[in-house]
Amino acid sequence: MTLDDLARTIAARVGADPEESWTARLLAKGPGKCAEKFGEEAVEAIIEAVKGDRERLTGEAADVLFHLLVMLQSRNVALDDVMAELARRQGTSGLTEKAARSKD
Repeated sequence: MTLDDLARTIAARVGADPEESWTARLLAKGPGKCAEKFGEEAVEAIIEAVKGDRERLTGEAADVLFHLLVMLQSRNVALDDVMAELARRQGTSGLTEKAARSKD
């Protein structure tokens, strides 16, 4: 499965029954809950990264990616838009890009 596949699956769950779909349940609770869940999963991934448990980090990273896509969907931000932003930044030093953002 690719991130595009996962994003399409999440988008398809927007109108699904929250009693039958975890994704639909999260989306029905709104962007705040989606963001909270993403944050929880990110913290869990950080913990596993610090511990050095490769297998558990892999699982938590999958959860982070899933919940990031759910959060984006909750705000109608397409994965394609995020990918376009990454493409725009390609070839630019991370330090240069970060300095440009801090001026805004």
